[in-house]
Amino acid sequence: MILWFVALLLAILVSNALVTLLHLKLLSKLCFCSPWRIVDDCGGAFTMGAIGGGIFQAVKGFRNSPSGMNHRLKGSMTAIKTRAPQLGGSFAVWGGLFSMIDCGLVKVRGKEDPWNSITSGAMTGAILAARNGPVAMVGSAAMGGILLALIEGAGILLTRFASSQFPTGPQFAEEPAPMPAPSYGGDYRQYQ
Repeated sequence: MILWFVALLLAILVSNALVTLLHLKLLSKLCFCSPWRIVDDCGGAFTMGAIGGGIFQAVKGFRNSPSGMNHRLKGSMTAIKTRAPQLGGSFAVWGGLFSMIDCGLVKVRGKEDPWNSITSGAMTGAILAARNGPVAMVGSAAMGGILLALIEGAGILLTRFASSQFPTGPQFAEEPAPMPAPSYGGDYRQYQ
C-alpha cells in the first residue's frame, strides 16, 4: 500500500516538474534575456526543488523512522528540514546556470530556438560535473542535452497539438447561397 502511495507521489512530482519546466521555457521565450529572467528562473527552480524535495523527503523520513506515529512524523519533519533546502539550492544552482548560458547563447547566436536550450542543458551538466573529471563531464553533458531535447520536443509537440485544436479563423467549405429577395407583389397563391 505504501509503495503504491510513494509511486503515485513520485509520478505526480515528475509530471509537475515537467509541466513547470515547460511552463518556464514557454514563459522565457516571451521575454528578453535579462538579469531578472535569470533570478526568476533561479527562484522558480529553488521552489520546485524545495517543494518536490520536501514531499520526497517526507515519505523517505516517514518510512525510515522507528515504528509509532509520533516517531514517524518527527522523522518525516526532520528529513524535510534537513534535505529540502539543500535540494532546493541544488535546483536553484542548476536553473541559474542554465538560464545564464541560455541568455548568453541567445545573445551570441542572435536567435532563440530549441538548440539554445539543448546546448544550455548540456553545458550546464558539464560545468556542474567539472569537479569529478572529464568522463563525468561528458556523461552529465549527454544527460543534460538529452533531457532538454526531450523537454523541447514535448513543448514543440504540445504547441503543434494546441494550434491544431484551435483554428485561426472560420473555415467554410463553400460560400453559402444568397437568400432570395422577398417579393411584395400580388402573388398570394402560395397561401391558398
